[in-house]
Amino acid sequence: MNNTQCQTYDYDVVIMGAGLAGVCQARHLLLNVPNIKIALVDPRPEERTEKDLKVGESAVEISTLMICKELGLYDYMVEHHPPKFGLNFHWPKHPESTENINDYHHLWAIRQPPLASVLIHRPKFERDVLRMNQQMGAVFYQGRVVDVDLTSGDGLNVVKVKLDRQYLELTAKHVIDAAGRKFIIGRKTDNVLFGPENVRGVNNGSAWMRVKNVDRTIFHSGYDPLVSTCSHYYATNHWMGHGHWVWMIPTDTQNMELSIGLVHHHDYIQAQTVNTKEKFYAFLEANHNIMYRLLKSGEEIDFHYWPKLAHKSKTILSKDNWYVIGDAAAIFDPFYSMGMTMMSFEIDTITEVIRAKLAGEPDAEKKRAVYNGFNLGMIDRNNLLVSHHPKHLGNASIMSHRMFIENMWWFGMMIPLYVGKWHLDLKFLAKIKQPGRVYITEILTAVYQQLTELAEKNANIGFMYTHRADELPFNYIMSRDFDEFIHLTKYEPQRTNVFVSMQYTHFFVAIWYLKFLWKGFGLKGLLAPQNLKHIFALLKASALAGWDNWLFKLKTKGVPDNSITAKAREDFKSYQHQPDLQPWISLANEKTLQNGTHELPSLKDENTLKVPELVTLPAEIKS
Repeated sequence: MNNTQCQTYDYDVVIMGAGLAGVCQARHLLLNVPNIKIALVDPRPEERTEKDLKVGESAVEISTLMICKELGLYDYMVEHHPPKFGLNFHWPKHPESTENINDYHHLWAIRQPPLASVLIHRPKFERDVLRMNQQMGAVFYQGRVVDVDLTSGDGLNVVKVKLDRQYLELTAKHVIDAAGRKFIIGRKTDNVLFGPENVRGVNNGSAWMRVKNVDRTIFHSGYDPLVSTCSHYYATNHWMGHGHWVWMIPTDTQNMELSIGLVHHHDYIQAQTVNTKEKFYAFLEANHNIMYRLLKSGEEIDFHYWPKLAHKSKTILSKDNWYVIGDAAAIFDPFYSMGMTMMSFEIDTITEVIRAKLAGEPDAEKKRAVYNGFNLGMIDRNNLLVSHHPKHLGNASIMSHRMFIENMWWFGMMIPLYVGKWHLDLKFLAKIKQPGRVYITEILTAVYQQLTELAEKNANIGFMYTHRADELPFNYIMSRDFDEFIHLTKYEPQRTNVFVSMQYTHFFVAIWYLKFLWKGFGLKGLLAPQNLKHIFALLKASALAGWDNWLFKLKTKGVPDNSITAKAREDFKSYQHQPDLQPWISLANEKTLQNGTHELPSLKDENTLKVPELVTLPAEIKS
């Protein structure tokens, strides 16, 4: 590169990649750090093509909270993207017969979950949020990152960009890699870990395609008054089989666009058997014919294949002020749509570190180190969630038990933790690292091994219905809000009582484990010393959380659940009904005379959202 041709521009943050992770991170920074100067770099134009798509069109509760609540996009999502009604799972009754919906055993979502989730049309979302960011002051460069010079400590980092006919250097103290599998920082710093030995044995690939104008009645008529109070189609549907699963996600309501993809484990399904569109079609026709028929009913948009899906990073938030998010940081399997969940925690913590560093706060580096450890732990637990999949996925009895305990952790701990912003509280993060406080990894590791043992015996231990209230004692349901944070809008930082959720979740997981051991291994298994050790560890963790719960209630006694609600109640004390209407005809006539016209004044709300002109590139670039 001839440096004499380069123009240099200075920013607080340069984000490499303007896909979903990049545009969300930029908007989060713009909303939380006043006057921050941000540049986004991406080789793709603002107007993304319909073929510019990746894995990941389905959000779950946490990523939906990030997109809608934290980024203020509720209205936008309602107006432009499909709603989502939970997760559905289907297992063939007989592998040779998969023609229609009645050929499967089902785990239907029976109602809308307490917290909403959404489906995402990726090109539309990325285009629109990128434009919103530009309207808020971010600058977008349509160009390719050719190199990045990273400096140690608090020195300036330099991102070198090639536009159409020009080179630029963008300098910033903070650089974020949101460029997905290009691994710009990952390859520069040897930060990415590939291979099954580094990702808990996960060895998978993925083939997927999009079609539009499908005949969705091939899947389901939409009429099911005795089973569910929500749509079966507008959900994430999982079609399960030996060594694989298939997703079905609607991404648009206007042209009936549908994403259908396969995740396969190489030990059971070889890449060369599914890595072309024709082979993908043949696989679906033979193993999930209903999905084959649904695909063939529409118009093809694209086909993709990734031979290796899983990887992770050694560092997420570096002491040298570089960061990796989204697919650039880690991805293992889109089974629970956890990629965007990990991204949500990454965005929150990165914004807080950048804010603290730009403000010169003394604990900024401590936050960076603690948040980096938290994100690495979060990534490892999500890696664990999709380990041991190959022998479990196609077994409805085994997999339904597995999903039940996994959802217990999700609703009982992860959602309250995110809602209460406890992942940003340094004291809380230090507390849960203490031995015995959280017993997730240990119990799941033991359960997965026991499930594999049962799967190898082809055992039938029954079917557990996720989200039903008759599977465990005391009318337990996993989406129960033990703190009632949803109903009391405890959405301010550290107002959600995460400790009571931890207390009851550990207790009910112990109950689940007792039931599982009895059904799977009988009295002998129930009384085995190692299994009793897990039960007592869960009860101990429950007791410790119970003590923290008592302390939290004592500490917050008299503190309002929501300060805005408390202020509204205080304001209402002076309320007095005044049944008088203000005059309007005389006012209208007066304004008509002043304007010299007989037309009534416009009633248009001046606060109506307007779309301002896009932020333009610096004049030097335009010239």
